[in-house]
Formats: sequence, structure tokens, C-alpha cells
Amino acid sequence: MKKLNVLILVTLILLVATGCGASKSNSATTTTLDRIKADGKLTYAMSGQYPPFNFYNEQNQLTGFDVEIGQEIAKRIGVKPAPIATEWDGLIAGLTTSKFDMILGSMAITDERLQKVDFSTPYYRSGAQVIVPSDSNISGGADLKGKTVGVVLGTTFETKARELGATVKTYKGDPDALNDMLNGRLDAVITDKIVGLNAIKKNNYPFKLAGDLLYVEKMGIAIRKDSPKLLEAVNNALTKMMDDGTYQQISEKYFSADIR
Repeated sequence: MKKLNVLILVTLILLVATGCGASKSNSATTTTLDRIKADGKLTYAMSGQYPPFNFYNEQNQLTGFDVEIGQEIAKRIGVKPAPIATEWDGLIAGLTTSKFDMILGSMAITDERLQKVDFSTPYYRSGAQVIVPSDSNISGGADLKGKTVGVVLGTTFETKARELGATVKTYKGDPDALNDMLNGRLDAVITDKIVGLNAIKKNNYPFKLAGDLLYVEKMGIAIRKDSPKLLEAVNNALTKMMDDGTYQQISEKYFSADIR
């Protein structure tokens, strides 16, 4: 009888141990992409203050080029899109702490950022542009030393403005910086060329572009380093979108050109 009881006890212990091991094994093999498919949604973040790439429309809906690219990627993965707006300087921290699945918000691929996150293949290219009032004598980056320049906090534009010796004033988004320049509080703004041109055209700002691009940037979709399967799925979706004309259709909707 005692032997039977011991045998039953040993069997139970083995079953529990096996169950725990299987649970750990299953947990270890569950990828970010698996979890996204199980949840049925892909969350991707942006500032929401970078028109026409990402912004809130008159119905207070998050929209723009970045949002629609994300919608198409989610569709091709087989889940619903869930765009999120958060402050620019908190995007990478939010991604690495798993507050969302990826950053799709016109983020430039840089060596510094690559130390913290992975990036997709570039989904568009642009560059940093100095924008000044129409009557300004500033002709480019070389003239910004000692000038008051507006930039979005935590961007490569901020880094460049400081390198050029400007007195830097930071903002949460470009609209605030451009409005401050309109009111005479800034000598210049550094932002993406496409964003600047769009703002001047849409708002009829009395601004102009000063000089050539300060540098060219490639924009990518940032993904946590523990999510290689998601990175692969995103790259595959981007490739197919660019091959079948979907990317061009979205791009021309916002820019009347293919900006890849």
C-alpha cells in the first residue's frame, strides 16, 4: 500500500513538473508577432503633431501618411490597426517598455537609435530643412549661429541646431514652433523639408526654405530587438506594398509624388 502511495505521489510530481516545463517552453516560443495575431491588433505610435505624416483631423481622428501605411501593414498581417499618439521624446522608451508594438512616426534611422531598437527597411526619404520668414537674411545652416531656432524635442533636428551654434528652443510638435516663428519669437525652424513645404502651403505662412538640405534622412519603422518575426513581417508587407502600387497610391494622396 505504501509503495502504491509513493508511486502515485511520484507520478503526480512528474506530471506537475512536466506541465510547468511545457508552460515555460510555450511561453518562451511565443513571439511578439504571435501575440499581435492573438490580440487581433497592431499598435503603433507617433507624435500626432507632424502633418501630413501624422496629425489629428477636424474630427479629432489620428490620420496621415504614417497612419495609412500602418493600416496597410496591419491588414497584410491580418489584424486591425491601432495607431497611438504620444510625445515624441518618449517614443523609444515607450517601445522598449512594450507600451506599443512599434513606432511608425517618421523616425529617422540613426546609429544611436539602432543601439536601442531595430528598424525596418526605409519607407521614405527626406531631409532636414531650415525654414525662415520670407524677409529673413538667413540663407542656410551656416547663418544660424547665435540665432533662436525652433525644433521638436528629441529629434535629429535638435542635435543639428546645437551643432550649428544656434540658441535652441524645443517644442512638442512642429505646429507650435511654426506658430512661434509667425509671431516673431524665432529666427528659424529646422524640420523635415516635406513637412515644412506642406505647412507653408496649407497655412499660407509667409515663410521660405533657406538653403539646401542640412542632411538626408531615411525613415524606418522602429521595432523592439526581441521581435525579429515582427520585423520580418513588416519588411515583407512594405516590399509587397511598394511592388503592387499600394504604397505609391498612399504617397500620392498626401504628396502628389512617390516619396520612397
